[in-house]
Amino acid sequence: MNLKQIAAEHAAAFVEDGMKVGLGTGSTAYYAICRIGERVREGLNIQAVATSEASDKLAREWGIPIIPFDQIGRLDLTIDGADEVDPDFNLIKGGGGALLREKIVAANSDKLIIVADGSKAVQKLGKFPLPVEVVPFASEWTFQALENMGCQPEWRMDGQKQYLTDNGNLIADCHLGSIADASELNVQLNMLPGVVDNGLFVKMADVVIIAKEDGTIDELHRP
Repeated sequence: MNLKQIAAEHAAAFVEDGMKVGLGTGSTAYYAICRIGERVREGLNIQAVATSEASDKLAREWGIPIIPFDQIGRLDLTIDGADEVDPDFNLIKGGGGALLREKIVAANSDKLIIVADGSKAVQKLGKFPLPVEVVPFASEWTFQALENMGCQPEWRMDGQKQYLTDNGNLIADCHLGSIADASELNVQLNMLPGVVDNGLFVKMADVVIIAKEDGTIDELHRP
């Protein structure tokens, strides 16, 4: 039983004819894109943007119309995954490296639908390392600033090289263990010169769809 696929295909049913849709990144979003692609081939008429080069390529392979950002305007909804989800609908995202583009697209969507399996639902964020996107210039200083905050950062690697995002930036994965106040930490991180953004999505999710081990679905709506 593929729980990610179950959750993703449930979320894909939210997409209606004529909608403008944001396509997320990662293993769960992959299944949502495939299901939306199937529906497009069956006659669904939508316009879409993607949050990564990988999702853009996958969507085009399925025949999903990808529209330039300067032509599409505000989106009706975005479907994406998450690395952690807490009871207050706060998220950690960025395990797939697309956190900045994902946050930009989410912020320009009327509804953000998050799909996940039950292992991603947590009482407190922070066990999953928090990704922080950092510009390469003087990145050593930014890394030091993260250390001084007690974030226990570690550069994400791609083999022997530092991992680069689609934007050409670095990612410092911060091993926090537990995050007491996601909203406060989000602001503190983004105030550091050299930090582009971080993987905390504070109260941005509107619907969270969780596939449980028995194959049933929890569909949670933010009040």
